[in-house]
Formats: sequence, structure tokens, C-alpha cells
Amino acid sequence: MKNQSINEIIHTHWDIVIIGTGMAGATLGHALAQAGKKVLFCEKGQSLLDSHQGFRGDFAETFFPSPSPPDTKNRDILLKAGRSAEVLDDNSGRKTRRSIPFIGIGTGGSSSLYGYAMERLFPADFTPRMHHPTAPTSTLPERWPIDYEELAPYYEKAEQLYRVRGGVDPCRESEARSLKSIPPLSQPSTELKDLLLKRGLNPYRLPQACEFVPGCQGCQGFLCPNDCKNDSTRICLKPALNNHKATLLDECEAIQLIADAKQVNKVICRYKEREITLHSKIVVLAAGALASPQLLLKSVSNEWPNGLANGSGLVGRNLMRHYTDIHAVRPVTRKDNPGNLKELAFNDLYLSDSGKFGTVQSFGALPSATIIVEEIEKDLSQSPFAGLRPFFKLTKPILRMVVKQIFKNRLLFASIMEDLPYLENRVTLTDDGQRIRLEYNICADEQARIKKFRFHLKTIFNSRPYMLIKQAENNQRIAHACGTCRFGLTPQDSVLNRNNRSHELNNLYIVDASFFPSSGGANPALTLAANALRVADHILSTPDFHPLKQSAN
Repeated sequence: MKNQSINEIIHTHWDIVIIGTGMAGATLGHALAQAGKKVLFCEKGQSLLDSHQGFRGDFAETFFPSPSPPDTKNRDILLKAGRSAEVLDDNSGRKTRRSIPFIGIGTGGSSSLYGYAMERLFPADFTPRMHHPTAPTSTLPERWPIDYEELAPYYEKAEQLYRVRGGVDPCRESEARSLKSIPPLSQPSTELKDLLLKRGLNPYRLPQACEFVPGCQGCQGFLCPNDCKNDSTRICLKPALNNHKATLLDECEAIQLIADAKQVNKVICRYKEREITLHSKIVVLAAGALASPQLLLKSVSNEWPNGLANGSGLVGRNLMRHYTDIHAVRPVTRKDNPGNLKELAFNDLYLSDSGKFGTVQSFGALPSATIIVEEIEKDLSQSPFAGLRPFFKLTKPILRMVVKQIFKNRLLFASIMEDLPYLENRVTLTDDGQRIRLEYNICADEQARIKKFRFHLKTIFNSRPYMLIKQAENNQRIAHACGTCRFGLTPQDSVLNRNNRSHELNNLYIVDASFFPSSGGANPALTLAANALRVADHILSTPDFHPLKQSAN
């Protein structure tokens, strides 16, 4: 990696400036830098390239001076642990809540925190409307502007790039996949697999981007200390910087895009307490489905009074976040339970006669009982029962012991249910424009579908001691945010065209999960990586990176 001064960076006219270094941004940047293009990564958070940097090996909260839920007073620790900034959550019928979700900041973005499950979407996800006939008020499109067959070769490339290990899902045996080998199942997971098979289900080894080095901790929700997790830093960002002459500016927040009627001309950033201006032929947003629309909405001008690339009025709208619950199942054999590994999954309820729900997969380890109890207290303080908080404080030691005992020797599963896009669910800005505000409510149709999914899973798991931890309705558990700058076929019903380029600006692309027109019912990481490789091929096919002529979508 060439060390360039900030003055050199400012005075370079880059081929590509990529805002964000998560799964999509780093994968795209690596492919373009590998092809010889001048790539500059701008990362709002800190550089965590060195595996000895930052707070690693456990949840950020364990490094706080005293037990407490995540809060701005511990901002420095959160940043060094790769955790994002505070958002405001406005749900109708209750007061505004402040939360710091499990969304990444710093090199690697959310991939530095993810549980490395790398699942493909199903072909049915690319024709979403037909599978949800009873959701007339949703903005689900009839189809994505690309189909599964177009993305399939890029899925395979992404699986190879991220060294994905796992088994074949019996629910999609016809797919050609060549995944790397994976360690054998633990004894408790083997027993649960047998239980699921006896119930007529189709469990399989969850595809995972991990090297499974000795002592592997799983590292879901926190930075890996062993260089074992195949996140976007390890797989794409470091090689782009070290081998392909890309450049990184960390602690560099894009605060405004300056554009005329046709293209972005300047990227205004706050870099380590000073304002700088960057110039590039192409600008790519990969800051995440909350931060990318925030930047567009902040980039107001006479030319763009409603925010940049927002002629459709859809920037920030159609927010989706998956409805996720935790299911704690006690296996027969409680010894030799690794407790932190994600091993199994099944998709029998992904698309069934009962409806289209989503995947069910091993969750990994929960935070410590102390962290869980602090989060419960925080939720209580922001609820109508805040007056009970003094009593709660007295019972915290007992509650910690109860929580620890409940989850001792249990295997955890996460149900990840597809949620649907609605115009009123959106990302907006606070009055000062500096923070993200969420407006997200679950309509009656979605509540009914959540209840139905829970009933099916209770039926599956109830032959063993079983507990449901309801999280689907909790906005603070947002982790798979998507949909806020959707791609589509026309400028009237989407922000981006089929190649993830703005309908209205010739040199602006968005490759993070903002582009999803529907969420599907699986982890988005592999789809983000695969689509980034697809977009890279499209950009590289554009002669000389001249600003693209407006073309048919």
C-alpha cells in the first residue's frame, strides 16, 4: 500500500471513490483495484486493519468501565470495537428511543461483526410479489430487475472469494455449488439434526465464511482476534490496499455530495477535524442502508431540493430489517456443547404451503448475562413501565443468575423472517440533519405472519425444553437493514437502475443493502458480495469511465 499524503489524495482525480468498506464496498473496490483502477476508500470509522487493534474477542460492552447498555458516553470504546453511532427510533404510539444497533463502523463495516453466514437467496425471492398475495399495501415489486440466473455465477465467485464452507441445502439440491469442507458437527447439534430429520425436515450445515482455527470463538457481534473470520477487511480490503494500490482514508466521513443535473462533481468529507474535497469519475455509496440515504438526504441543493438522486421521492423509504427471534433449545447431551458455533440451518419454512417465511439457523453465543440484564433495564427505562426501574435495580443480581441458568447448555437458533417494504417505513434525518431517525412500524398483516412463523417453530422444537426470546418487534435489534434506495426498472418506482446506478446521475452507484427491493428471508452478506462483483463487471465494461450516457434500464 502506497502511503500518500492527504494533499496528494485531495489533488488526485480518482477513478472510483467508495464510501464505506463493508461487504459490498470492499468487494467492489477490490475487483476494480485488481483491474488496475485508482480506488479510494473513505471510511467513517477507524482503521482496524491490524488484528491487534481495537477491542476484540468479546462484545464491546464487556470493555466498559462499569456494566451499562451501549451509550454515547462509551463512544470511544464502541468505535474501537467496530460499533456504529446512535440512531433515533420513532415508532407510533410510544416515545422516541435512542439505541446503538449492531451495525458496523470502521474498516470492514458490519462484516467485521457478522456471524459469517453466507447464504444465497432463493430464486423465488426475485419474484417477490407473487408470494405475498395478502399484502396489498406493500410496495413489493413483481420482480427484481435482475433474476436469479444472472446473479448465480457471481454467487459462485463470491463463495470462492470468501472461502465459504458448508453443506448442501436439501431444499435446493439442484444448485451447483462447490463449498469448502467444514469441521464435523458437535454432539449436541448432531442430536438436534437427528430430531429435525425425524420431524421430516431438511437440516444441513450452514454455509460459513470462516477458517475455524483452533480456539475459534465464533465472534458473532464482535471483532475476531484470530484472523479467522473471513470478513471484507481480510478478504478484500487488505489485498486491495497491499497488492493493488488502492488507498484508504479512515476517520473520513462523507458529509455532502455536490452534483449538477447529471453527475456528482465533488465529495465533501470531514477528515480528522478538517473539511476536504475529493474528485472522482465515479462515486459509490456503500455506507449501509441507513447511512447512504442519510447522505443523499443531506445533499440538498437548488438542483436537488429533496435530496440527491431523489426525484422519485423514494430515498430512505421502504426500510426493511428482517424479523428475527431467538429460540433456545436444550439438547439431550449437554456436555461438549461449544456454545458459540453456528452449525445448522433448515429452510423448510422459507417457502411452504403455509406461506413464505424465512430461514432458521444456529445463532451462536449470546452476550453475557450482565449485558443482557443491562439491556433489559434500558428497555424498561424507555417504556411506560419506567417507574419500576428502582425495583428492577434491586433484583439485578438475582436476574443475572436466572438469565445465566436459562441459557446454560442450550443451543440457540435464530429465525430470520422476510419483512416487506412499506413506504411509511423509512430513514429520515433529525432536525439538525446530523443523526439518523427511523420510522418503522409493523402492520397487522406482518404481525400475523410473525405469529404464524412462531407457531410453526414451536411445533418443531417443543419435544425438547424450549424457550422463545421474542425480538422480531424490537427495532433496536436491527442488523439486516435494507431497501432504502431500491433498484428497479423505471425512475418512477426506484432510485437505481438494474446496474445499481442512479437513474438520475450518470456516475453515482449504490451497492450496499439499500438496493434490495425485497429483503428475502436469508442473511444478505453473500448477495451483497455477489452483486458487488456483478456491478464491478458492469463498471469495467464502461469505456474509459467516461460519465455514462443515460441508457435504457
